[in-house]
Amino acid sequence: MDNRSPYIVDAPSVSVIMFKVLLALIPGIALYVYAFGLGVIVNITLASLTVVLTESAILAIRKLPIKPFILDGSGLVTAWLLALSIPSIAPWWIIVLGTLLCIIFGKHVYGGLGYNLFNPAMVGYAILLISFPSIMTHWQIPTNLMENHVEWLDQIKIIMNSHLLSKETIDAMSSATPLDYIKTQLTLNQPLNIIQQNKIFGFLGGSGLELVNLGYLAGGLYLLKDKIISWHLPVSFLTTLFFTALIFNSFSPDTFASPLFHVMSGGSILCAFFIITDPVSAPTTPKGKIYFGVAIALLVFIIRIFGGYPEGIAFAVLFMNIFAPLIDSLTQPRIFGHK
Repeated sequence: MDNRSPYIVDAPSVSVIMFKVLLALIPGIALYVYAFGLGVIVNITLASLTVVLTESAILAIRKLPIKPFILDGSGLVTAWLLALSIPSIAPWWIIVLGTLLCIIFGKHVYGGLGYNLFNPAMVGYAILLISFPSIMTHWQIPTNLMENHVEWLDQIKIIMNSHLLSKETIDAMSSATPLDYIKTQLTLNQPLNIIQQNKIFGFLGGSGLELVNLGYLAGGLYLLKDKIISWHLPVSFLTTLFFTALIFNSFSPDTFASPLFHVMSGGSILCAFFIITDPVSAPTTPKGKIYFGVAIALLVFIIRIFGGYPEGIAFAVLFMNIFAPLIDSLTQPRIFGHK
């Protein structure tokens, strides 16, 4: 006979939660490989190896047990999110350096899992973007849009040693992202309908990116169904981003892209379900999560449209991470019996 009170439940362990997050990323990764090739798999592999080696070394220095911390899966989630956030044909040392930054300055400098103020993956990404803007904004175009057929093996050659291929081959494989291209062309006074005739644009967000984002969406819905995350953060973020873009697009459709473009382009879906839902660096109260998601969406849109970077997710998330404790303290539910 179970004598426990009915409100006591068996909560999943950290390792189970992290494993399900990794599992939820697989549909997006599979579609990423289908649309863009094997580069992302190389990034994920390098990031995963770097995490294991780096955390093992840090834990040994701190005289903490290595196995339980490595097997909890939190480091791998950070590694995979960073690998999915950087260009899939970036040099190998970019992902290795970024992963080191995530684990050292985003996680262990605060004491490890559960103590970090900032989202570790976004810490590494932001430092890389500021330090190497040319590399971090040079993305691969979908394989079906390449003028010359490029083998997947060529992507691995670029990642491991770009000198193995000619500059013409590399240029044929890469371009600016749709967000970056729109931002640049608008400064040249090009109308939006002409800008979006470029081959890198798809039906909604960007050729290939729409497919990948649908994979992330499927994984995010799985996390919602399994109650790994709650609806408050993804719904508040995506709804705010959609309606903010809709307002601007309604006033000037030749200058501001459609709301569906903002949702399906860039890292919006990945951010909504996998980045801002980090249980440590985000608020924990239901109201707090809604305010947090709304604020990040507004900042993302402002940076995309008026800022110096085409994508503002990392900066918006890190900025709002600072306010997460304050948001939690201001949105605590009223204690029963207190006025």
